[in-house]
Amino acid sequence: MRNELTTLRGAMKAAGIDAYVVPTDDFHGSEYAGDYFKCRKYVSGFTGSAGTLVVTADWAGLWTDGRYFLQAADQLSGFGIDLMKMGQPGVPTIRQWLEDHLQEDQVLGFDGRSMTYGTGTSFAAAAEKCGASVDYERDLVGEIWADRPGLSKEGVWALPLNYTGRTRSEKIKNLRSAMEEAGADIHVLTSLDDICWLLNFRGGDVACCPVVLSFLILTRDSIRWYVDEDKVAPFLRKGLEKDGIALRPYLDVFADVKDLPEDAAVLVDPAKASYAIVKNIPGTIIEGTNPTELPKAIKTPEEQQNMRNAHIQDGIALVKFMKWLHGSVGKTEITEISAAEKLESLRKDRDYYLEPSFDPIFGYGPHGAIIHYSATEETNAAVKPEGFLLSDTGGHYLEGTTDVTRTFVVGPLTQEMKHHYTMVLRAHLALLGARFKKGATGANLDILARKPFWDEGLDYNHGTGHGVGYLMSVHEGPQSISYQKSGGHVPLEPGMIVSDEPGIYLEGKYGIRLENLVLCVEKETGEYGTFYGFEPLTMCPFEREAILPEEMTAQEIRLLNEYHQTVFEKISPFLCEKGAAWLRDATAPI
Repeated sequence: MRNELTTLRGAMKAAGIDAYVVPTDDFHGSEYAGDYFKCRKYVSGFTGSAGTLVVTADWAGLWTDGRYFLQAADQLSGFGIDLMKMGQPGVPTIRQWLEDHLQEDQVLGFDGRSMTYGTGTSFAAAAEKCGASVDYERDLVGEIWADRPGLSKEGVWALPLNYTGRTRSEKIKNLRSAMEEAGADIHVLTSLDDICWLLNFRGGDVACCPVVLSFLILTRDSIRWYVDEDKVAPFLRKGLEKDGIALRPYLDVFADVKDLPEDAAVLVDPAKASYAIVKNIPGTIIEGTNPTELPKAIKTPEEQQNMRNAHIQDGIALVKFMKWLHGSVGKTEITEISAAEKLESLRKDRDYYLEPSFDPIFGYGPHGAIIHYSATEETNAAVKPEGFLLSDTGGHYLEGTTDVTRTFVVGPLTQEMKHHYTMVLRAHLALLGARFKKGATGANLDILARKPFWDEGLDYNHGTGHGVGYLMSVHEGPQSISYQKSGGHVPLEPGMIVSDEPGIYLEGKYGIRLENLVLCVEKETGEYGTFYGFEPLTMCPFEREAILPEEMTAQEIRLLNEYHQTVFEKISPFLCEKGAAWLRDATAPI
């Protein structure tokens, strides 16, 4: 039993709370949380980026999705916490579990600041159904976490117009128009990426995600930005004043929402705003998606071109890494961690590079089958001259954000390995080469990538693609490529960027994933309407040695050869003569 779990139970008993929920969220519904907010990790020991812990006096369970089943099973083993595999047969949702186990007059607790309104409302409904009550004003983990890290104090910096393509005042004007259309007098904006996008600011408050801890309350004629004022340099404050933006202390927002006019209509996004924020708004609540979400996802022409440039810089580092890896395995000691460090050092040499866009995933052999595996000193495997090394990494550049997965050949492969690699490549190319009519969604396209798997009774337990921000979150909505997730039902539009990343994962053997970022572009307009397609942004070869051309169609081979020709044309001018010669061989037609 983990000591932290036992201590939490003691705090629950003292507070009169019978069941306590610990989510992964910060105060903003973010995908990734800063160290201050990692309460679920502190109590459970599970380090994955997604998961929710439920604790009672005599039971604890952690819900997480298929990306983390293997990792969570390992990290929770022996600690008195059951793994609840979300979406699997016989596994209830958290709400269902609460309805089945809460009893009359019991108390369900959670920190309402760190629980989204949509989720908190669902849990509160479960409690009400059982005759239980809700206490959302106790941060019990904070009460027991003696050495809890402080809130980040990183400074704010501005992203110039040549990177954004739109001024802050333009975005604010458009947002106010959207508020008016929604019938809202006030918009409480709580999501960090939306706020940074709106203000054309970036920061360093969350690792691998250059955002600023802040809230924003926008009315028809005023804006209050809740942020630690020490983070904002005087010259930036002058620009904010010019645009009518007043600064307020970060945590004052929780009190200030209580003083909003009772006759005001307040727009909030229930998927992003916290339970504590929304429950304390006295006016009429309008629930809706943040109006910033869609324009943020549709990149401006300037952002699109900058993203192309960033991917060329990233491609140079990737190609140099690939050449180094092929020439070094079996000749020098390489581990999962040292390989990640090598690639990071090559990225640091590139123009405008800032930091990783997420923690690197390097999984050799069986570790490649753990979808979001992250090597530690205890698990760090040596890379031997045989089989596959899966690498999923990305970077933030001033010119944009990258995310790329390659499964590298580091030694002899079996026929089964080559068959599976070719299957994943065929799935990737099917989406890359897709043409689809205006109005089509990611859910419409998902089958293109899954068909090679489904034809053989196989599948992968994650979406095929996610949106990507501009020097922002590497996972950005509203669009996605998935038949399951709600974002998969958002129409794809030119300017949107999504990943294309099918994969196969054989527990105890190996994993294969191949990921490019692609830009949605218009292809043609005719009598049958407007048709879109994808332009590849990622510039890195696939492993020709792992491909079985006889299992590919002529169309698939054409798409692969065209992509490799583009990689060579874009990257070779930046390489030395030997590097260009190596790339010519790596991208030769099959």
